[in-house]
Amino acid sequence: MTERTHIFLAGASRGVGLEIGKCLTEQKMQVTALLRSPETSPELAAMGIKVAVGDALDTDAVLAAMTGGEPIYAVISTIGGLPKDGERADYLGNKNLIDAAVKAGVQKFILVSSIGSGNSAAALQPQVLETLGPVLIEKEKAENHLIASGMIYTVIRPGGLKSEPATSNGVLTEDCRVAGTIHRADVAQLVCRCLVSDVANNKVLSAVDKQMVYGSPEFEVFNF
Repeated sequence: MTERTHIFLAGASRGVGLEIGKCLTEQKMQVTALLRSPETSPELAAMGIKVAVGDALDTDAVLAAMTGGEPIYAVISTIGGLPKDGERADYLGNKNLIDAAVKAGVQKFILVSSIGSGNSAAALQPQVLETLGPVLIEKEKAENHLIASGMIYTVIRPGGLKSEPATSNGVLTEDCRVAGTIHRADVAQLVCRCLVSDVANNKVLSAVDKQMVYGSPEFEVFNF
């Protein structure tokens, strides 16, 4: 299915995005990564990933990156700003990616958000919610913009993230009350499964490690 092999990845320089890049290349996908800075491009190029340099907050740069090569089947975004970065990319950067994807005729968009966003706010402890509140508001705006875009979407909301090897215990659930921890590599595996599974289309899903769920709630695991 060659029409499904070109993936545009935003946020590939570190964290979950970098793990997704590894996962996609292992699956022999053609990947173009949008990087704000070319510093990490040698590492990505060594993995066989094509790099497009541009800031997600620059609407023209994003559109040029998405329309400057072969047609893109899907966009995956893990971007978000750190407070020291000034203007956060959580909403505006993702809004630009979503708008450009619509113009570029992209079929599917996977947004990596966070537990605590939208109707999953109640899953977090009040003090955690208070700390992350401004970020989660921006993430929710990005989720809503994607849902309203008309594209096929999947929103994945990971819990607390760890940079350790995959456990393969990562699961998805539509139960917005669930919170927990998950390794970044396991989030990447779940994202890659959603990419090739139509049952994840137009779903908002929380992602946790089934061995690291907070409390002991019973919840239904999303099955591919």
